[in-house]
Amino acid sequence: MDRHAIFDWIKQNPWLIVPVLGLIPLLNLPFAKSQPSLPPTSVTTSTPMLPTSVSTMPSLVSASPSPRVTPSPRSVPVSVSVKKLPQKKSTAPLRKPVAASIPLPANLSVDAAIEMRVAIASGVTTLPISTSMGGVILGVNGRPIHTLPAQSTYTVEADGQGLLLDSMQLPSVVVIDSTPNGLIRVGDRDYRGRMLLVLQEGRLWAVNYVSMQYYLYSVVGSEVSPSWPMEALKAQAVAARSYALTYHIKPVNRQFYDMGDDEYYQVYKGIESETDTTRQAVNSTRGEFVSYRGGVVESLYAATDDIVIDAFQGKGMSQVGALGLAEKGYGYRAILGNYYAGTGIGRIEMDME
Repeated sequence: MDRHAIFDWIKQNPWLIVPVLGLIPLLNLPFAKSQPSLPPTSVTTSTPMLPTSVSTMPSLVSASPSPRVTPSPRSVPVSVSVKKLPQKKSTAPLRKPVAASIPLPANLSVDAAIEMRVAIASGVTTLPISTSMGGVILGVNGRPIHTLPAQSTYTVEADGQGLLLDSMQLPSVVVIDSTPNGLIRVGDRDYRGRMLLVLQEGRLWAVNYVSMQYYLYSVVGSEVSPSWPMEALKAQAVAARSYALTYHIKPVNRQFYDMGDDEYYQVYKGIESETDTTRQAVNSTRGEFVSYRGGVVESLYAATDDIVIDAFQGKGMSQVGALGLAEKGYGYRAILGNYYAGTGIGRIEMDME
């Protein structure tokens, strides 16, 4: 077929060319390599994140999460609005505006300023709850409804008209707030932060509102052994933060929760998984995430290389592989660069003015 005949054919069948053209940008996305790379170039970014308000009544919608071990996870970077420093000019499109910067106390870390909403119970009929140091049940308007004495266990039940706290009638949406430094026990686990209880279609939901800092303390210790070398724990902390940020920006349910607490997302067990080493790994990498052209990468990971290959087509971090690289002396940036090739380390910075 000569050149003119080809052009005539294209004019008559243009729709056959579009799918091919749509694949071209994906060919430039590099992914995992077999050997450790040099540490990726650090990209310092500044993204103001405001704590999420619970002052309005959430409306539950049916949402099916994308498991972290499914054959077709999201594997392209999620673009977010970031403000680069003058010498680091962004080339990524800024598609999602965020709130303006706010002044913060100098001793408040960026991870402490981001509030995650983690569903820890979904569709149950009863939940035992208690507080370690006392607390209060609040309505969605912020007004106190009932005081919770320390170390007193109550049973919250789903009722046709609302929630029942033992025999006390509550609205269909309440917030449990503990005293400063206190813990809220739901079921057999203790949690930091606040707890949102919601009645939906006759079932009870519990959502933990907790800072990114405390959330990651638990996730790192839940996903890998706290006894691993610090560089492996740091790599896990950055990957877990990056993964969580994608759901903080694009939550499963915008009004209700960002993500769940099980292996479909990242395992989160409250304070039982916190250790000195997981806290050190999170604190020493505060605000850092896997970045691609100014965006946040959904940093998929699994236990072994075989699972990463089977579940993610090789586009993710092997936790056991990260352990092996750390034992060989590689730092966490080199480990992340090996598994998320072509990316850099972004950093969220809060405006302290």
